[in-house]
Amino acid sequence: MSTSASPLLRMAQTTPTVLWNDSADPRELSEAIGWGAVGATCNPVIALAALKADRDTWAPRIAEFAASHPTATEDEIGWAMVKRLSIEAAQLLVPAFERYDGVNGRLSIQTDPRLYRDTSALVEQAVEFSQLAPNMIVKIPVTAAGAAAFEEVTYRGVSVNATVSFTVAQAVAVAEAVERGLRRREAEGLDVSRMGPVCTIMVGRTDDWMRVSAEKEQITVDPGVTEWAGVAVFKNAHRIYQERGYRTRLLSAAFRNHMHWSQFIGGDVVISPPFGWQKRINVSGIEPAHRLDEAVDPRILEALYDNFSEFRKAYDEDGLAVSEFTSYGATVRTLRQFLQANTDLEAFVRDVTLPNPDS
Repeated sequence: MSTSASPLLRMAQTTPTVLWNDSADPRELSEAIGWGAVGATCNPVIALAALKADRDTWAPRIAEFAASHPTATEDEIGWAMVKRLSIEAAQLLVPAFERYDGVNGRLSIQTDPRLYRDTSALVEQAVEFSQLAPNMIVKIPVTAAGAAAFEEVTYRGVSVNATVSFTVAQAVAVAEAVERGLRRREAEGLDVSRMGPVCTIMVGRTDDWMRVSAEKEQITVDPGVTEWAGVAVFKNAHRIYQERGYRTRLLSAAFRNHMHWSQFIGGDVVISPPFGWQKRINVSGIEPAHRLDEAVDPRILEALYDNFSEFRKAYDEDGLAVSEFTSYGATVRTLRQFLQANTDLEAFVRDVTLPNPDS
């Protein structure tokens, strides 16, 4: 299918919904920009995948950095590469950043997942990362400690991308905190016009958690029901955002099926598919029609709500208290994956700086 016929490009050209690339790999991002992408993201899993995919480029850079920083730990070297990857990807987005006056054209760089319990450390690292490039947006997990960081970093002028987020309660907590931060800036005459806060809902991971719950609790529902869980949560959060006029946009991530794109088209939201999903969407023939305001089939919603206590926690605005954000199942699963990726990044660096003589 030609680029001109791309469903993603048609979405970008005909609706307020925008495309971000769920990768900081410069090669993937360059192609995604041709489909209308005006943003990109990086996290420990994404960064590691990008470095491994282009080992011929990154191994010499790791070796060079290690040689010029002889006391640097493997962790410090790895994070130096993550920063460099993010800075280079951010450069590709500068034209969009200027075109959208800062609202889009940003590269999301994620704070260290090991800081998920430390509000002060998250704030300080978010400020540091925001200064790596003018068009950085900083990802902070919506744990209990992370939720407490959003107001302060927003007040300090950092555009935030809330991540490790799966529920309406988390999305509302983020939007309220960002509003408080924006109002504090405005009260002091500080500019907010070029800030572009977003709140990610990892819709596919919400689906995943329902499937895990079904196995653990021996729940039986019709095939396909759990694939609507993330869609229902996102649409409910969007309804609340619209009613209350929050200045944070919602972002759909962690794709598991095309509905994580096709069901959210038409609103002022961000769609962030992995590169592979973008290629699938572009040959799918699915029309990018306005579906965000279409209600989920009541029978599907009822099946989810009546059978899954974990869905009720995700769907209801008061389904989780802030103190429960960190222990929610989808949060724990995702944090553990991000923490493992950080460990794997150190191992990747080790393979370059201290190769195994037995292999």
